[in-house]
Amino acid sequence: MLVSLAAAYLLSGFPNDRANPLIIIPAIVAIVGGGDTLRCMRCPHWDLFHAGVLLCLYMDLLSICLILFLLLYPYMLWLTGGH
Repeated sequence: MLVSLAAAYLLSGFPNDRANPLIIIPAIVAIVGGGDTLRCMRCPHWDLFHAGVLLCLYMDLLSICLILFLLLYPYMLWLTGGH
């Protein structure tokens, strides 16, 4: 998950706000990784393993949101005429 975030950051060239559609690849990998983490949830009871998996899911969600931000931010600037 963090490797996908690092790859998306490097592909985006963040301070320069350049649009790169290749960021879709790390986004898809991050979403698949989050789904794989979701498979580890144990529904019937609560324990520390369940809490750890929940924290990992929150980290996955944060990474996915950051990758999607890096993907969509340059396009939103272009649509609003901000650059």
